[in-house]
Amino acid sequence: MQQKPSAKVGTAAVTHTKLAVEDELGWLFRDQPTEDYGIDAHAEVVDGKDVRGRLLALQIKGGMSWFDEQGPGGWWFRPDKEHVQYWLNHSLPVALVLYHPETKRCHWQLVTRQTLVEASTAGWKLLVPEAHVLDESARVPLKKAAEGDPYVLRIREMQLAKPWMRMLASGKRLVIDMEEWINKTSGRGSISLGIDNEDGNAPQELARWGVFLGHASYGEVVPRLFAWADVDVHEETYDETEYDEYEAECVIHDEENTFCTSTFEDWRRGRLAEGLRPYANGAGEVDYWRLELTLNGLGRAFLIVDQFATSGGPQLTRRT
Repeated sequence: MQQKPSAKVGTAAVTHTKLAVEDELGWLFRDQPTEDYGIDAHAEVVDGKDVRGRLLALQIKGGMSWFDEQGPGGWWFRPDKEHVQYWLNHSLPVALVLYHPETKRCHWQLVTRQTLVEASTAGWKLLVPEAHVLDESARVPLKKAAEGDPYVLRIREMQLAKPWMRMLASGKRLVIDMEEWINKTSGRGSISLGIDNEDGNAPQELARWGVFLGHASYGEVVPRLFAWADVDVHEETYDETEYDEYEAECVIHDEENTFCTSTFEDWRRGRLAEGLRPYANGAGEVDYWRLELTLNGLGRAFLIVDQFATSGGPQLTRRT
């Protein structure tokens, strides 16, 4: 089996876009491999060490064919009408990113009613300026596009999380696996959200993204990223690892007898008092966490309101 050239170019486009977002802008990049039609990733604005919940949706294309049609100061991109409708109605601002394999540069353009041009013959076209390089020069315009009213931003985040809420409501178990580099002042780490199929295998990954939380506690910050769910330790994982720790600390074996300096229940009460915590550490460098999500009142209420809002039918309003 060999990888198709188009797949290789597509992978390179996503990789170079990720590098530009993380290294040039210093923002967070989140792949969206399964959640979105017409969206490949999200970019989240970071001000210094402040992660503010300001997001952009990115559609990423790679290959020389996207640069065939020259336009004034750039290139014309021709999306189909289904993608145009989807992007204009998306809960996030959408930016198109074109990766040029020869120059290794990523060029961008926001998808708005102002930047889209209705073609005379068929469909739409979007001018991607050559000067719009995804580097430090893009910080201000893309940040401005991602800014919005805090109320609207919170609703956007809930809309983006709706597929995961529905999974929880249907009875699926969702877990968060985290790796926290504890010796890094940047608070560097990664978060993976997945489905626990309860078969002993690794969770089925739904999304993954990197984080830089500074000196903030993962146990305090991460639950706020999932405001629509209650967060607790994954019981099966912690039962197994903590019993091993208990035996190492409290169980003494000699040639004839076994002595326990504490019962497992008493020992574990101290661990439970710590709240959210890692279940293991690797070489003194990385803490490993596995947390489980349970749909809370906010999540259940949002699904009810969302169903009402999308069920059709105009609503009567009282005139004032």
